[in-house]
Amino acid sequence: MKRKNRKQEEFWNVLTHGLGAVLSLVALVLLVGYTAWKGTLLELGASLVFGLSLVLLYSASTIYHAVVQLRHKRFWQRVDHLSIYILIAGTYTPVMLVGLKGVWGWTLFSLIWVLVVVGFVFKFSKYRYNEKLSLTLYAVMGWLCIIGIQPIIHALSSSALLLIALGGVCYTGGIYFYAKDRNRFYHPIWHVFVLGGSAFHFFAIFHYILP
Repeated sequence: MKRKNRKQEEFWNVLTHGLGAVLSLVALVLLVGYTAWKGTLLELGASLVFGLSLVLLYSASTIYHAVVQLRHKRFWQRVDHLSIYILIAGTYTPVMLVGLKGVWGWTLFSLIWVLVVVGFVFKFSKYRYNEKLSLTLYAVMGWLCIIGIQPIIHALSSSALLLIALGGVCYTGGIYFYAKDRNRFYHPIWHVFVLGGSAFHFFAIFHYILP
């Protein structure tokens, strides 16, 4: 990609996820403030994990696309990629522990965080540059809930299920643009899909899963 085009694309990358970083801070305040006022300690903890995972992902992504020096860019790229695992598990946390609960809730909660560890090991291994493996692990984590779909359907409202599904579709649909981001402006488009997925999941958790 030509240098001028790269600068233009990075501007949009910073703008999209910079907006996400600001909105995620607002989301964190709303989540923690609400559950501190009306929720239990478990609900507060789960909300904190979700909110912080949003802040981490959007902040890391914004910094990664903003920095110019190659050494710093490589560091923040790794943080950015690791934060994707954390956001997926962070999103699962309130859904599993507050929405689903019980044996299924704790089992899926444990499994998703085990996969975070697997993801971290992968990102520090010699296979870390294999994009197909990386995208496959993201997708497996994102749709892990399918193995517990029956109890999830019974535990959550139809509105929560719809918003969670729409969020999953946004994230998954955006993978196409992420995988082909050598094309001009495909990466900012991926960012927009990520923003959409986060928004759907925030509203599902804040409005329909938290008490």
